[in-house]
Amino acid sequence: TPLVVAVAMGPVLLVLVAAFAVAPAEDALLNVCMDAKHHKTKPGPEGDLHDQCSPWKDNACCTANTSAEAHKDQSYLYNFNWNHCGVMPPKCKRHFIQDTCLYECSPNLGPWIDQADSTWRRERVLHVPLCREDCEEWWEDCKDYVTCKENWHKGWNWATGTNRCPWGSACRPFSQVFPQPKDLCEKIWSNSYKYTTERRGSGRCIQMWFDPAQGNPNAAVAEYYAWKKRSPSARVEGTTPGTDTATRALPWLLLVLLPLTLVVVLEGAGGCGSHGWGPL
Repeated sequence: TPLVVAVAMGPVLLVLVAAFAVAPAEDALLNVCMDAKHHKTKPGPEGDLHDQCSPWKDNACCTANTSAEAHKDQSYLYNFNWNHCGVMPPKCKRHFIQDTCLYECSPNLGPWIDQADSTWRRERVLHVPLCREDCEEWWEDCKDYVTCKENWHKGWNWATGTNRCPWGSACRPFSQVFPQPKDLCEKIWSNSYKYTTERRGSGRCIQMWFDPAQGNPNAAVAEYYAWKKRSPSARVEGTTPGTDTATRALPWLLLVLLPLTLVVVLEGAGGCGSHGWGPL
């Protein structure tokens, strides 16, 4: 009878609704590589990533060669010389290497990719929320090094083919050029980073440093900010990533499944083709 068929279809329909409602939609902000000078077009495994870049080896936007060049004082990547005001101490340099590894290798910067007005890249990152510890340790280990510029993206003297201090500029300690950790993280690369008070492991900030044995924590951070960026409901207290996807999926799913359910019910009531229905 129709009642029996409808009852029988109930659990099946509920399972289908649940499956579709929780199925993650493909997101253009997640697991992507920016369109820049040395990035791959798509992220993927790179088993031979060098030294500090190795945490990204399971899923990277950089190649092994790029990761090796990132560790050189002056590499072919950008002809940029860390030692423009004397030799940069190793404890400071390791942060710049890690910063380069994050920029070149991470597939989790999609929510902050922005258009770039540059001849060497079409995209860049802007306002990536950096974890407090990453920023403060970077500043602490570099505060006694010297530099002649606040913004390292532009304004250098490139007459020799590598970056030199502009004419008339003086080398000063980092602690003078960047009085606070926030100044260093936000100003040195034209606001690529944003200083936050969020801690490592909070799921709300990007980590330059992480233990790959524990997985890449930045994947979850990217998911959170991608959800906030695309979902009006992200501003509603108590909502979490995924609820907006389920809400959008449910009406569509019901529109698709309801006619099929009616067909089954009608067939159960009067047999196949009783109203001119053909085979599905």
